[in-house]
Amino acid sequence: MLPEPANSSYYSQSKKRSRCMSTSMQYKFLRRILKYRHMDFEFALWQMLYLCVSPRKVYRNFHYHKQTKDQWARDDPAFLVLLSIWLCASSIGFAVMLKLPFLGFLKFLLWVVFVDCIAVGLIIASLLWFFCNRYLRISTAHDPGQRVEWAYAFDVHLNAFFPLLLILHVIQLFCMKIIIDNPWFISRFIGNSLWLIALVYYIYISFLG
Repeated sequence: MLPEPANSSYYSQSKKRSRCMSTSMQYKFLRRILKYRHMDFEFALWQMLYLCVSPRKVYRNFHYHKQTKDQWARDDPAFLVLLSIWLCASSIGFAVMLKLPFLGFLKFLLWVVFVDCIAVGLIIASLLWFFCNRYLRISTAHDPGQRVEWAYAFDVHLNAFFPLLLILHVIQLFCMKIIIDNPWFISRFIGNSLWLIALVYYIYISFLG
């Protein structure tokens, strides 16, 4: 029987250690989401601002977070809480602008939160997580390579989703009655351009992640 390669046992140990860290990280995240005073909303607002101005600075901070806490994913749910507030506020604005009834507003809000943000994010994060761990990892004889955390892949989606939300749910909302909601060529051009900018920005921030 051939002896087991030295790096295989190290790889299995590192894999078990990463699973334990992922479980403890998820527990810590869920525990902190119920404690308002333990969230760093100022830092979350800083991230939201620089995702629109200079996304590279945000991912540079993720790199520092990895060096200090040995994990890529956020351990503070403040960003998710603020994003939820943005989703609710923009949905209320659309409901007022489109004169939706209360039931229509609830359907629109649930669709935006659970389909546009969460369901699409789960699919994209899972696909990119699998692709990165399967094809983009660099392994050597002494280092089996770092695995991408699924929570970090979902964080990348949330980072890319925020500017998309601002473009399609805030800027488009203010332009709707004045420009977009008219039977003119320039109206269709501006509306389609906003969607193109939002999708390109989403892809760009996901690529940086």
